[in-house]
Amino acid sequence: MKPRSTGGGRGPSRGAPRGTKKHRGGKPVTREHDGPRAPRPDKHSLGGSQVEGRQAVRELLIARKRKAYEILISNDLDKNDIIDDIIELANDQRVPVRYVPRKEIEREARSEAPQGIIATAAGIPEVEIGDILKNASPSRKPFFVAIDGVTDPGNLGAILRSCDGAGVDAVVLPRHRAVHITPTAAKSAAGAAEYVPMSIVGGLPTALKQLKDAGVWIIGLHDSADKNIFEMGSLATESVCLVLGAEGPGLSRLVRERCDLLVSIPMLGALSSLNVSAAAALATYEVVRARTTK
Repeated sequence: MKPRSTGGGRGPSRGAPRGTKKHRGGKPVTREHDGPRAPRPDKHSLGGSQVEGRQAVRELLIARKRKAYEILISNDLDKNDIIDDIIELANDQRVPVRYVPRKEIEREARSEAPQGIIATAAGIPEVEIGDILKNASPSRKPFFVAIDGVTDPGNLGAILRSCDGAGVDAVVLPRHRAVHITPTAAKSAAGAAEYVPMSIVGGLPTALKQLKDAGVWIIGLHDSADKNIFEMGSLATESVCLVLGAEGPGLSRLVRERCDLLVSIPMLGALSSLNVSAAAALATYEVVRARTTK
């Protein structure tokens, strides 16, 4: 079936033939369509220029915090409420929609299950820690989550989803040796990447010192800590930053030294630790519990 396009945009469809070029032997060679092209990444962007999965694409369009350039939908995809919403939102925002063979979606996808839909968009912009701190007030004490050495995009996406639900003001990510917003992370976040502010820092220990100097308490999750998350006490109701380490290595030595308090998650079964995204959900909501019952 020949791909068709809907939605706005000027000029020829990207799905149109792209012409031919001549081989050295003189035989014309057809150039294949190479799928959606995201703009060059901005050095102040966290990534996220390719968005895959129905919920992630819908939230991209609902949030309207960054420009969407194009949406590809598999032409064998059954219509449902989410797809109908995406098409309606795209038409309203004049984002071109193209229906393409599923094999093209699979070829362009960078996550395991794009659910028959891919969008390209401007990258997610970074925020500055200082800007978040400026908005603090006695009635609105900032709540940060810092991530130390997490490299799995699925874990990052799940952490962002919990942070959005818990009302976290910003997630702090190291620039190096850490995952940022890949298609898999965005899909796992189910749209949360559009709403949770994120700050990229050169070094996490330095960023934690900046937070401490601004009056933010630093609480690290560490398996061997003497106290558990239910013993954070009044610190959870103050300006606070939870620091999460990767499963296995945990928090690095320099990050541990920056923490005002180390807490663990009680493990009453055979296993010694939880996945970092599960730990993030428990710890962030313990802060929520403390703040809503004080």
